[in-house]
Amino acid sequence: MTETLQCISPVDGTVLVERPLAGDAEIETAVARAAAALPGWRATPIGERQAMLGRAVDVFVDRIDAIAEELTWQMGRPASQTPGEVRGFEERARYMIEVAPRALAEIDAGPKDGFRRFIKREPLGIVAVVAPWNYPYLTSVNAVLPALMAGNPVILKHSHQTPLCAERYAEIMAEAGLPDGVFQHLHMSHAGTERLIRDPRIAFVGFTGSVPGGHAISQAVADRFVGAGLELGGKDPAWVRADADLAFAVENLVDGAFFNAGQSCCGIERIYVHEQLYDAFVEGFVDLTRKYRLGNPLDPDTSLGPMVRAAAADFVRGQVGDAVKTGARALIDPSEFPADEPGTAYMAPQVLVDVDHSMRVMTEESFGPVVGIMKAASDDEAVRLMNDSEFGLTASVWTRDADAAIAIGERVETGTWFMNRCDYLDPALAWTGVKNSGRGCTLSTVGYEQLTRPKSFHLRVAV
Repeated sequence: MTETLQCISPVDGTVLVERPLAGDAEIETAVARAAAALPGWRATPIGERQAMLGRAVDVFVDRIDAIAEELTWQMGRPASQTPGEVRGFEERARYMIEVAPRALAEIDAGPKDGFRRFIKREPLGIVAVVAPWNYPYLTSVNAVLPALMAGNPVILKHSHQTPLCAERYAEIMAEAGLPDGVFQHLHMSHAGTERLIRDPRIAFVGFTGSVPGGHAISQAVADRFVGAGLELGGKDPAWVRADADLAFAVENLVDGAFFNAGQSCCGIERIYVHEQLYDAFVEGFVDLTRKYRLGNPLDPDTSLGPMVRAAAADFVRGQVGDAVKTGARALIDPSEFPADEPGTAYMAPQVLVDVDHSMRVMTEESFGPVVGIMKAASDDEAVRLMNDSEFGLTASVWTRDADAAIAIGERVETGTWFMNRCDYLDPALAWTGVKNSGRGCTLSTVGYEQLTRPKSFHLRVAV
C-alpha cells in the first residue's frame, strides 16, 4: 500500500493536503533523470543559467498573493506577513544569481615563467535539499538557487507540513525552461529520504532542521566522501548595553522574539539587559507584547498566528511551566489573549523574568513565542551568558558604540553577530553557525564554495 502524507493546517486543524509518498521506484527514476541531466547542465553557460533562473524568480514573484495565502494555510503565519517571505525569497535569489559569475570565476594563480596556472570551480553533481516548514521558501532558496547556478541538478524534499512549496518550485522551474531533470521534488518518508541521501550518485546534501535530524543526515553520508551542509537551529541571545537606545531595542527585540510565533532558528530566545536599563526594558517589552493580537491568521488584524501544531505549543507551555515551578515569573496572563487555548496550536506570547540557566527555557531551543530576560552587570558577564549554550547561530548587541560592538562580537561564539538588529539574513553575508547550530555555509559568494569543488590546471606552456 502506498504511504501518504497529510498536511494538517494549524489554522483550523483540517487536512489541507494529501500526497502519496515516493517509493523506491520513484526515487530511482528521479536520481536517474538528474544524473542524465548533469552533463548538459554543467556545460550550460553561466549566463544562460542566470537567464533561466531569473525567469523562475519572476514567475514566483508574479504569484505572490496565491503563494502567500497557501503558505498561511500550511504553517499558520498571519496572512499580513506571509508576502514578506516571497519578497525575501526574491532578494536572496536575485543576489545569488547576480554574484554567481564572480563566485564561480576562475582563480588565476599568478604569473610564472613558462606556465599557465588557474583553478576552476566545478559542480559537485546531484544536490539533495531537505527543507523545513517554518520559512519554507527562505530556507530552501539558500541551497536550491546557488546549487542550480553552480551547475548542479537538484532534488528537493520539503517538509510534510509545506508540501505545496515543493510543488510551486517545480512549477516555476518548468515555466522558466529548465531542462528535464535539472530540478525535481519528491514527497518522501524518513526512510525514503535516507534512501535518496545514501544513493552513490548524490554528491551533496543541504539540510535545515533539528539537531537530531542533522545527526541522521551525517550518519547517512558517513560511509561516502560527500559533503553535507547543516543548519540546525539556535538559542539566539541579545545583549542590551547601558548605552542602548531603549525604545528602539524594545521594539526590535519584541519583533525578533515573536514574529512567526517565535518559530525562527535565528529568532530571539533569551535577552540579557544591563542592570541600569533592566526595569525600564522589561516594562516596555511587556507593554509592547500585550499589543499583539493572537488569532486566525487569515484575519488581517491578526499579528500572532498559531504555532505549527498543538504538540509544538504544548512543548513551549511545558518549558514555561517548568521555569515557573523553579522560580521564574511569567509576566503575561494568557487570559489577556482570548484565542489562547491549552491543547491547541494557539498560544499567547510569554515573557519570563527571574530566570537562570538552570531552566530549560534558557538553554533548550523553544521555537515558540516565549523569551526569558535576565539582568547583567557588564560586557564580560553578558559574553559569558551568551556563550553558555550548545548553539551558536546568531547573537546581537544593542548599543551606540560600534567599536564596543565589534570587540564584544569577537568574543561571542556565533555565526552571525548583529549590532542593533536581529532575525535577518543579508544575502551578501555568509550564513553559518557554530557548535550545535551546524556546519557549512550558505549565501554570499562564500556559499558557493560548498557546492563546487576546486580543480587545478597546471600547464607548462614553454618547453
